[in-house]
Amino acid sequence: MSVIPTKPSPAKRGGAPVPDSKTEFPPVIRRTEVVAIALVGLLIICVIAGLYLAKAFFLPITMAFIVGTMLSPAASFLERYRIPRAVAAVLIVAAVSAGSAFMVGLIASPAIEWSSKLPELGARLKEKMYVFDRPLALWQELQSLLGGPDTLTTLHLPKVDWVQPTLEFLSPTFAEFLLFIATLILFIASWRELRRALIMNFGERTWRLRTLRILNEIEDHLGNYLLVVATINIGVGIATGLICALTGMPNPASLGALAAILNFIPIIGPVAMFAVLVVVGLVAFPTIGAGLLAPAMFAVMTFLEGHFLTPTIVGRRLALNALAVFLTLAFWTWLWGPMGAFLSSPLLIVALIVKEHLTPVDSPQLPED
Repeated sequence: MSVIPTKPSPAKRGGAPVPDSKTEFPPVIRRTEVVAIALVGLLIICVIAGLYLAKAFFLPITMAFIVGTMLSPAASFLERYRIPRAVAAVLIVAAVSAGSAFMVGLIASPAIEWSSKLPELGARLKEKMYVFDRPLALWQELQSLLGGPDTLTTLHLPKVDWVQPTLEFLSPTFAEFLLFIATLILFIASWRELRRALIMNFGERTWRLRTLRILNEIEDHLGNYLLVVATINIGVGIATGLICALTGMPNPASLGALAAILNFIPIIGPVAMFAVLVVVGLVAFPTIGAGLLAPAMFAVMTFLEGHFLTPTIVGRRLALNALAVFLTLAFWTWLWGPMGAFLSSPLLIVALIVKEHLTPVDSPQLPED
């Protein structure tokens, strides 16, 4: 019986295993994933458009929720002394409103006085700008050499027409203010019931505990944020008033109150206050050097406060990335104006806390540097 010889396999012939001939291809994005991403993008666009178009409703409600969460620890403190939570809510809102009205009153009187003299003050400020005549002339010569239009011949000051639109942009309507106050009082008074209902809305015990931890941490961080930032801003206002008083600036108390209020808005507030001090100093003093003394001292003070004091105190409670703060500030300012700028940091804190608790612990992490 003849045996047919078999052909040796390549593995036996060479003594080494044959490499896998299958090539690895990059993962293919399925059509369902593309559709899901597109739907999420459309949902985000629709939410942003709704928040922008319905600003008159969503802004007071969001402001009341954020401020109410900040003030809830104060209501809990008053409850320990057997004060009903509804009464505590009214007392807290009344105290905050009285403090805000006092600050606005300090600013309103000199602001009205100065607004009635805008043409005279504008002419006086234009006289002080003679030092810019030579740079403007050089710029005009450069434009003519480059063949550009001679459009910049003198320094034009803004007209008085901007005052009324600015006030309408900064001040909310009476209906928005009333909606904010009513929602704020009801939110503080019923915060415990709302929190309990939100926790019990989940069926699993794990999600209930997670929601409870999220709400407790949000309340704790926002309460600490309001207390620390308010204390720092009041200190900035007092320091600004002292600087203005020492340098002979008019209405130092009003300028200090304005600095305290504007400092609640990150980045934009100190810059706006510096511009106000520059304009007031140039108008009030006979020389430019004397007029720029108070703004220079204010710039040094805000630099020390923004780079050393505030990061040291606030950073211990919740580290905020500078780029994230800036982008959040730009987005909410574009969406809701000055009140959106005030809400930008608290909303960022809430988003970071929710993200921290919802991200699984065993998710892939980058190696440490």
